Amino acid sequence: MELAHSLLLNEEALAQITEAKRPVFIFEWLRFLDKVLVAANRVDVKEKQKKLVEQLTGLISSAPGPPTRKLLAKNLATLYSIGDTFTVFQTLDKCNDIIKSKDDTPTYLPTKLAAVACVGSFYEKMGRMLGSSFPDTITNMLKALKTAESQGRSEILLSLQKVLNGLGGAAASCHRDIYKNARSLLTDRSMAVRCAVAKCLLELQNEAVFMWTTELENVATLCFKALEGSNYGVRVAVSKLLGTVMATALMPKQAAVMRQNVKRATLDEVLELMATGFLRGGSGFLKSGGEMLKGGGSVSREVRVGVTQAYVVFVTTLGGQWLERNFATFLSHVLDLVSHPRATQTHVEAVYSRRCVSFMLRSTLGGLLGEKAQVASGKDICQAISKQMRAVEAVVNDTSGENKAGAADVSASQHVMVCALKELGSLVQSLSATSSPLIQEPSIGLLETVSSVLLHPSMAARLAAAWCLRCVAVALPYQLTPLLERCAERINNLKSSPEAVSGYSFAVAALLGGCTSVLWLVVSIAEDLLRTAAQNSRLSLQRTQAGWLASGGPSLVRYHLPKMLLLWRNAEKARGDSFTWQVTLEGRAGALCAMRSFVAHCPELLTEDVIRRLMTPIECAMTMMSHVPSVIKVHGTHLKASAAMVRLRLYDILALLPPKTYEGSFNALLRELVAEFTLTDNSANTTTSLLRSLCHYDDSVLMGSWLQETDHKSIEDQLQPNSASGSGALEHDPSSIYLRVPMGEAMPGPLPLGVSVIDASVALFGVVFPHVSFKHRLQMLDHFAECIKQAKGVRQQAVQLNIFTAVLSALKGLAENKSTLGPEEVRKSALALVMGALDNPNPILRCAAGEALGRMAQVVGEATFIARMAQYSFDKLRSARDVVSRTGHSLALGCLHRYVGGIGSGQHLKTSVSILLALAQDGTSHEVQTWALHSLALIVDSSGPMYRGYVEPTLSLVLTLLLTVPPSHTEVHQCLGRCLGALITTVGPELQGNGATISTIRSSCLVGCAIMQGHSDSLVQAAAISCLQQLHMFAPRHVNLSSLVPCLCVHLCSSHLLLRRAAVACLRQLAQREAAEVCEYAMSLARNKDSTDSTTVNLNITETGLEGVLFGMLDRETDRKLCHDIHDTLGHMLSSLAVDKLSHWLKLCKDVLAATTGGVVAPVDLGKEEDDSEKQDEIDDDIMFTALGEDNNAKPSVAPRWVTRVFAADCLCRIILLCENADKTHFDLAGARSAKAKNPKGDLLVLHLSDLIRMAFMAATDNSNQLRMAGLQALEDIIKKFASVPEPEFPGHVILEQYQANVGAALRPAFSPDTPSDITAKACQVCSTWIGSGVVSDLNDLRRVHNLLVSSLDKVQAGKGSSSQLYSESATTMEKLAVLKAWAEVYVVAMKIKKEAESRPVKEVKAGEEDEEQEEEEVGADILPPDSLIMLVQPELPSLSRLWLAVLRDYALLTLPAEFSSQLPPDGGAFYTPETIDTARLHYRGSWAPVLHAVALWLSSTSFGEGEEEAPAVPPQASGAPVYPQGNPGPTQSLEDLIKDRMHLMLGVSIEFLCFPRAEEPIEHVMSCLQALCTLLDSPCARTHISEDQLLGVELLNVLHRLLLTRDPPAVQLQVTAVVQETIRAAQDHLTQQRDTQGKEGGGEKDALSLRGEGGETGELLPGKSLVFAAMELMVFILVRHLPQLNTRVNESPSHLPLRPQPRLPEESTRLVAHTVSILAELPLLCSPAGSMTILPTVLFLITGVLKETAVKTPDNSIPLPVSAALQGIKTIITSPLARAEKTPTQWTGLIRSSLASVLEYSQPDESRPNMDEVSMLTAMTLFLLSASSEVIGVTVLQQGCMERYRNALLSSDPWVQARCYQLLLSVFQHPSRALSTPYIHALAPLMVEKLKGVERSRPGTVTELQAVQEGIRVLENLVGMAEEQNRVQLLALLVPTLVSYLLDDKAFSSAPPASKGLHEFALQNLMRIGPLYPAAFKTVIGAAPELKTRLESAVRANQASSKAKAAALLAQPTVQAAPTIKLKTSFF
Repeated sequence: MELAHSLLLNEEALAQITEAKRPVFIFEWLRFLDKVLVAANRVDVKEKQKKLVEQLTGLISSAPGPPTRKLLAKNLATLYSIGDTFTVFQTLDKCNDIIKSKDDTPTYLPTKLAAVACVGSFYEKMGRMLGSSFPDTITNMLKALKTAESQGRSEILLSLQKVLNGLGGAAASCHRDIYKNARSLLTDRSMAVRCAVAKCLLELQNEAVFMWTTELENVATLCFKALEGSNYGVRVAVSKLLGTVMATALMPKQAAVMRQNVKRATLDEVLELMATGFLRGGSGFLKSGGEMLKGGGSVSREVRVGVTQAYVVFVTTLGGQWLERNFATFLSHVLDLVSHPRATQTHVEAVYSRRCVSFMLRSTLGGLLGEKAQVASGKDICQAISKQMRAVEAVVNDTSGENKAGAADVSASQHVMVCALKELGSLVQSLSATSSPLIQEPSIGLLETVSSVLLHPSMAARLAAAWCLRCVAVALPYQLTPLLERCAERINNLKSSPEAVSGYSFAVAALLGGCTSVLWLVVSIAEDLLRTAAQNSRLSLQRTQAGWLASGGPSLVRYHLPKMLLLWRNAEKARGDSFTWQVTLEGRAGALCAMRSFVAHCPELLTEDVIRRLMTPIECAMTMMSHVPSVIKVHGTHLKASAAMVRLRLYDILALLPPKTYEGSFNALLRELVAEFTLTDNSANTTTSLLRSLCHYDDSVLMGSWLQETDHKSIEDQLQPNSASGSGALEHDPSSIYLRVPMGEAMPGPLPLGVSVIDASVALFGVVFPHVSFKHRLQMLDHFAECIKQAKGVRQQAVQLNIFTAVLSALKGLAENKSTLGPEEVRKSALALVMGALDNPNPILRCAAGEALGRMAQVVGEATFIARMAQYSFDKLRSARDVVSRTGHSLALGCLHRYVGGIGSGQHLKTSVSILLALAQDGTSHEVQTWALHSLALIVDSSGPMYRGYVEPTLSLVLTLLLTVPPSHTEVHQCLGRCLGALITTVGPELQGNGATISTIRSSCLVGCAIMQGHSDSLVQAAAISCLQQLHMFAPRHVNLSSLVPCLCVHLCSSHLLLRRAAVACLRQLAQREAAEVCEYAMSLARNKDSTDSTTVNLNITETGLEGVLFGMLDRETDRKLCHDIHDTLGHMLSSLAVDKLSHWLKLCKDVLAATTGGVVAPVDLGKEEDDSEKQDEIDDDIMFTALGEDNNAKPSVAPRWVTRVFAADCLCRIILLCENADKTHFDLAGARSAKAKNPKGDLLVLHLSDLIRMAFMAATDNSNQLRMAGLQALEDIIKKFASVPEPEFPGHVILEQYQANVGAALRPAFSPDTPSDITAKACQVCSTWIGSGVVSDLNDLRRVHNLLVSSLDKVQAGKGSSSQLYSESATTMEKLAVLKAWAEVYVVAMKIKKEAESRPVKEVKAGEEDEEQEEEEVGADILPPDSLIMLVQPELPSLSRLWLAVLRDYALLTLPAEFSSQLPPDGGAFYTPETIDTARLHYRGSWAPVLHAVALWLSSTSFGEGEEEAPAVPPQASGAPVYPQGNPGPTQSLEDLIKDRMHLMLGVSIEFLCFPRAEEPIEHVMSCLQALCTLLDSPCARTHISEDQLLGVELLNVLHRLLLTRDPPAVQLQVTAVVQETIRAAQDHLTQQRDTQGKEGGGEKDALSLRGEGGETGELLPGKSLVFAAMELMVFILVRHLPQLNTRVNESPSHLPLRPQPRLPEESTRLVAHTVSILAELPLLCSPAGSMTILPTVLFLITGVLKETAVKTPDNSIPLPVSAALQGIKTIITSPLARAEKTPTQWTGLIRSSLASVLEYSQPDESRPNMDEVSMLTAMTLFLLSASSEVIGVTVLQQGCMERYRNALLSSDPWVQARCYQLLLSVFQHPSRALSTPYIHALAPLMVEKLKGVERSRPGTVTELQAVQEGIRVLENLVGMAEEQNRVQLLALLVPTLVSYLLDDKAFSSAPPASKGLHEFALQNLMRIGPLYPAAFKTVIGAAPELKTRLESAVRANQASSKAKAAALLAQPTVQAAPTIKLKTSFF
């Protein structure tokens, strides 16, 4: 293939390859040329032009295939337009000669077609440059048109279209000829030709004025005729032509009008013409004869559907503005269509016409108008309805009967009503909350108008009105309750009118279906209606229907089950005359329907018992069914419908129940079912509608049902072949008004009763069949064969269809139940049945038979059976020559493989493939090719890797067919696409390889995709896209995005849904990996749009790029799948691009959110033009062009709809999140500004804060509720993320402060009384976030937001019975809980601020008058007054605390497991009702945690609400007095009990939650809960409570341990340790208290000690009972988690590698370890002496271990937290009272000695731990020495060890270690017990003196070294002080010379470094201080050495000289003793 990539055709290479591959080679070369010619250098092209032209024109006569000729023509034209045009006329003549040629053989045809294509391309590309030659060319082509066959005709017409396009107005002289020749072909046999004519005429009408003036009527008639017998493609093309011509006639293109003065058509004329087609079809107009007037013959459905599409094209072409202005006219016209008697001759026709009109309204109104305009059009619809209703009322109330014609009007008006109401409902539902102006404005009176239709005489209209009300209730939930109450009231008042009863009960049922709220009222009304049904015969029928309908609502049944069961049982009453029978049957049907609704919607209530009770009425109904036929004979056929309804309901409910429950009735039931679908008692040939859905979705290409996947699905359904297809309407089954709407439908459309019953029987047959005995199965199958044999003709087809559907349903049931078909004879019978249908002429039946065969193979699952079936088909295919059996059996092979899978059918693979490949080449029948290729695709799909060996031959066949099959056979091309896709999947990831075979396969796939991309049919293009998508998945490098992405962007505007779906799905995949490239290529398309003229598609990529287009699509598209993919694509782009292109994405979201919800902005007012034609000439040309629907204005963009705006708001939140994860600079203003200065292109979120706030504000204050939610969410995110960002210009302030007005304004509307609860709830959340964020510190500013919360609190206190019950109870629950949660969060923050303010030291105002004022300001700004926020909460606390406790009580009850449900209060809790318990749980789950924390804070701050007694019990005005269970119902409950209750509640809730927090619970809940526990245990009451019952504490600790195992965040672990500490402290307090009381009562101190505490006399600690044990478990877990080295087992295990020195612990871990160690040290105090001996070894081991592991040098010599905690712990233990306990001295001594020994061992210098911190180890040692008695540690071994360590430290090279060592030694030397200190003084003092003496030689160079010397001197001084008088002289003799040796003489002093000078001064000061202290001894020493004296004197003199200068300064400072310069962080001594 690479050889094909050259400018000239590589002819040697071409000659070398095989014949078969040449076309592919040539195509590949043309593809290359097509890309290269545009980009190549013109000079190069001109050089080779002659040769190129030769090669290309040579190809014309080489019989090229369709794709090749298209590319060939394009390349030739491009070549001439780039290079020289000298020879173009020669080439043109050559082509014309070929066209003129008389050779008609099929072999010459491709050459002719290629010539035609070339001519078209030349004119399209060069247009008027070929000016003079066009008349000959056109006549030549028209001549050829007369004789050509269909392929030639369509090619010539498409070429003519191109010629016209290229020449524009220049070809005017030929227009009429073309028109005359083309129009006759509009009714051509071949559909492809009809499409081509339509396209050609569409091009012609751009310039040919006569088409939309004089010939307008003829064009219309022609189009109507063309639609007769048309297929979908023709309908689309012709409707486009018709719609466009009509639109042009109404508003001509300016340019054409200027040339000729034309009379413009009026709107009425145009609409009248269109209506003719809709009502009378293509059979001419009234002029043509009288027989039409007599009403003969109805319109063909194809015409009606086509004209409907034309209406939509017409309006779309005129644009949204036009529609807005003329909507009323358009509406009345369309509604007249449906009221016309010709449109509604039979009921089914009427339904079809209604569907068409609804489609017109939905497509225009729904798509073209913005939200404001839609509301306006809603008004028009309301007026139309009320006008109709007035006319109807006039007729109904006209008792005199003069208005005879009126009755017909009434029946016609029902269809108008249905259309209008359906559209109104859809409108309200799509507008959602934005439609509130429609509902609320009294002048429109929508609800009154719609309700009035509930009294319409026709049932269809009443149902439509009920549906419309349901839509209102779904869109605006607050309307629900008022509407229900109103309907209920009307039913009660109007019981005497049958219409009223029926209409209002429909409304009630619909409303119940749309919601989930519950009203007792409805049940009682339904009961009442059923009870009174018997009393009044005229009404009883309606009453029965109405009552059952109203009682079927799903949510109703759930709560009133017992009552319902009773009603259902009583539905068995009288028998008698025909009317009673009718009522009985209706009653039965109603009861069954209500039961079915119950079974469908409440499966969780279906217990065995309930099913048993349901079976009673069901069995009665079954018995009754057998009597009905005889009853019908007696009483007449009018009972048939009622009986059918009962059967339908019965089948429906049985299909939902488990078949085991009605096994006994199988025989009778099956008899009924089989009779039903074999049409035994049914004379009509009704067919089921289920066959489609039971056949495989992929087979749609054979059955044509892909039509369901178009934008026109709702009207195209009418043309499907099965009975009543697409004629769904509510009146066929009123119960559907409250059932769930099926997916993808706008409104339920149950099929007519006859079809529904058969459908239900087929479905039930499938459920029952697997449970039937083999004997019965055989009987039924034989019976089926018999039925088919008996029936003849059309009836046989119908029976066969039904039977096949039933068999398929049964086989599917067997497969799902994993059961088998049965023994041999059953299989035989089934096989015979199926095989017979494989040769049926009806393709749908053949499909079903193939499917059944596959399913049978799956169910039987035996190799021999499969082999037999396959063999049968092989033989048949080898011998048969007729199309029918070849197609049927080839599909059978495909289905076998599909259902048995590759492995089961592997042995037949080779034969199957060879046969199918042969069939696929059968060019004589395209149908055979289609079926064979489809089966081949199935086999490739199911065989997977086993197919790998057949890939090459299959692929080459696919390519050959793609290059040769005419494009008009789209089905073949679609199947080829399926094959190619399956092949790509089979080869899979291998496609990335570089081997020769793989490269060939890959390039073949790419060529195949390219051919399909160029095909004219959108489905084939869609297949090409999905193949490329597969290729991109497996071999991304080889798919060229630069050509694929622009192609996808063009398809986004396609008119075909499937193509748009494929394009978006592909973009979604590309955006996952390469979002940036995709956007870049899309933008390049936008840039090149102006330069290339080939993109005729209206592409709307602007500067917003592809993202903008996708956002725009979200407004237009209604298809769920498509919108979902668009969301995903935008999501992927957002996550990979938003951070880098921040302002671009923010602008996108802002533009979408800021869009005003208006109609379309009008460029010029069109209304003026009719009046003043003189002025017309003065208007600028260009304005005229824009004013009239030129292309740019044809699809004016509508302002984004609310759904899109909600999505944009969500995107905003995602952008914030992405920025947060990307870089913290996004949230730092100062940082962002400096980054921006460095890199102006960089973009940071914080710089866009005002935009973010503005967007959130716009969204939060919108009309649409969903958007308000999204806006509030965004606002909350913004506050959370930006609350702490400081404002660099105003220190101490944050940047959000300036936006407080916006925040307040955004929140205020959410608290208005009519706001939905969910919004108020969200707003409360935002309020608490805002108040708690600390952005605003000024109370007055906070009050604005705070007042909102206060007002909502008042609402909460109003109690349950308040009047504002617009929403359901669960909504109220949600709102109240949200308010209380918000208050709780605010209170928590307030208490935190208060606590911080109290702990902060108060600033003293310094003296000095001048700066006092400024000082005060500062204090104000800096410290919040300690009671700031708490001031706002304080007043509400009494009521809040009570409500909070009520919430917790409710929550505690709701979390009880199901088996305790009997203990729940029967009338609900404080905030929920028993009916809404399930939804309430969710709301409580979201809000209990902050409330718990708040209650804990409140309890501990008021010491368990002691002062509460005085608080008033309940606000007196609240009606809800009984609602809140009072904390203190009376004086009976003592404070003790109250505390106990509350403690139980709090601990219960917390422990229950912490036991098992769900994974999805936010971590904040866990934190809140732990903080609440901590706060609780702060208060003394709680402490006593938890310590009195030790098991409670143990349980708490165990639960916390478990929590640690499951939750990782350090914050949680820290909080857990805090709770443990509080628990331990509580136990300690309790113990101390008990010991005190013991001690007081008697017995000595010692006794009391040993008495109490865990472990008693024996020292045994019981796991599970012992608090100490539980705490130890938890602590050890934490320590080992963070310091795994502590676990000795780890080190011993053989698998474990020796631990490398761990890196430093992270900051959080150090805090945790420190906390844990300090708790560990306190544990022994909880034990008795014996108990403490049990745990002490562990505790000491852990503490010394922690010391060893964490004592690591730090750069700044600070002590790590765990180390200081360990030291503190050692001290706590050594000094504890246990040391004095009598019973355990030996153990104690042993333990302490061992610990010291461990410390000594750990502190041994060791290569493996180079960075050990000696200081900490020394400190620990010193602690032992100082705290323990000398008896304990005065052992020689230990003493020597300690001295060794000190010695090492003194000799250390690190001055810091020396300094600390001196300090520690000082404390040892000064120890009061001389026995301890003396050995150390003796051992270490000499060494110190040595060290200090040596300083003279190496003076200190750094401050630290100086410090070390100073510390050493200090120790010596202290020794001097400690010595007895007589020894002092010797000591001074050591000290004084040393000090004097530090002095410098004058010269040296001036040049010495600062440290040296410092030493000199220090020595001098010390000497001057020592002299006066010990005068005698000093003199002795100085006298003994004269050189000392001289040095000292000179130093003193020098000092005095310098000090005189400093004297003034020195006077002020009395000499102070120099304090030691190193302070210990924590004093351990």
